[in-house]
Amino acid sequence: MDLPLEYRVISAPYAHGGMVVNGSEAGLLIHSIKDMPIHTRLDIMVLFPKGYELANFKVVAEVIRKDLHLEEDWEGYEYGLKFIEIQEEDRQKLKQLLSGQFQVEEISETP
Repeated sequence: MDLPLEYRVISAPYAHGGMVVNGSEAGLLIHSIKDMPIHTRLDIMVLFPKGYELANFKVVAEVIRKDLHLEEDWEGYEYGLKFIEIQEEDRQKLKQLLSGQFQVEEISETP
């Protein structure tokens, strides 16, 4: 997926960034440099392209899995998140995103 996300630990004042690596209707797999324990609850906003605009959906999720994640030029954590709360409108956006309905349209040149 490779979608940017912003998250805030519930009851904490500051937001952090990360990347959505994979998703389903039940949760997300994300990468982040912030170290968080399992069972941490997060307010999350995932950003995605909708045509030529940027859209988002919001969820409350809980960290259910945590692994150290190392890549060639990046070191951080991989988290498995389970959705705890999602509004119906955001659930529909997620379903459309997962089905590939939100794609950047190709620009066609007119002669």
